[in-house]
Amino acid sequence: MALTKQKKTKVIATSKTHEKDTGSPEVQIALFTEKIKSLTSHLKKNKKDNHSRRGLLKMVSKRKKLLSYLKGKDSKRFKKLVTSLGLKE
Repeated sequence: MALTKQKKTKVIATSKTHEKDTGSPEVQIALFTEKIKSLTSHLKKNKKDNHSRRGLLKMVSKRKKLLSYLKGKDSKRFKKLVTSLGLKE
């Protein structure tokens, strides 16, 4: 369920703001989005996996907090990220 190294580097490369960026809110939100997508597909197959469901809910909550932080900090970056990831505002 964890992201592979190749997938992670690909996600970081698409959403980084500068050369050595690995911890900006954009990168963190993009990584959470990929993890959420993989866990969602896992939970569609395994409906009774409540431990993973709890982890999914925690990730969604963390992503929501980071999105609200980014929206308050810089709305242009927020809108750019939301459109690139295909999320709702």
